[in-house]
Amino acid sequence: MTNPVIMQYFEWYLPDDGQHWNRLKEDAQHLKELGINQVWMPPAFKATGTNDVGYGVYDLYDLGQFDQNGSVRTKYGTKEEYLAAIKALKEQGIKPIADIVLNHKANGDEKEAFMVLKMDPKNRQKPLSEPYEIEAWTHFYFPGRNKTYSDFEWHWYHFTGTDYDARHDETGIYMILGDNKGWANGDLVDTENGNFDYLMFTDIDFRHPEVKNHLYQWAHWFIQETGIQG
Repeated sequence: MTNPVIMQYFEWYLPDDGQHWNRLKEDAQHLKELGINQVWMPPAFKATGTNDVGYGVYDLYDLGQFDQNGSVRTKYGTKEEYLAAIKALKEQGIKPIADIVLNHKANGDEKEAFMVLKMDPKNRQKPLSEPYEIEAWTHFYFPGRNKTYSDFEWHWYHFTGTDYDARHDETGIYMILGDNKGWANGDLVDTENGNFDYLMFTDIDFRHPEVKNHLYQWAHWFIQETGIQG
């Protein structure tokens, strides 16, 4: 197709009413009449709460199906409603596009202890401390989902950094220490703040083989489960 038209079907201040997927489903025919060829949908995963736009992602396997972080639905609705919206778009010949958040995770289920360097927020290459031990919410085991779809558990060694030291009740940028740890190579990320690998929450370590394998498995599941097309 020459010059397809894509519409971003969300913005930051949508109401937290759990009806967005239903609105999109009902709007599918109208979007087709307007000449829309692709619809960019907001993140569908369970995040920190129903007021979260979706970028504070907690569980990639929970699309609004399990009672976690205070609700079953996400800000936008339930998994059934998400799948119904995707189906309605495809019936109108509109390609549904998913917003995927794989940079970080938020709202861990348990604390773990590990060694860190506290880094300068304005220069993430500059340590502000010697190595020391903190506790942080880095153990994700998703009790509300109870191993449905996947039994993978995230631990501190699956991450490169975090932003809260629960032991000392301090916020900051903490680079996790260990084998093959550290920020991404400088030539792979922006040089803003010295190295912009770390953005927010608990930063996923894509060098870890368990992480890579798990996310490949998740991506296959997500495409098969939803029928998303981009």
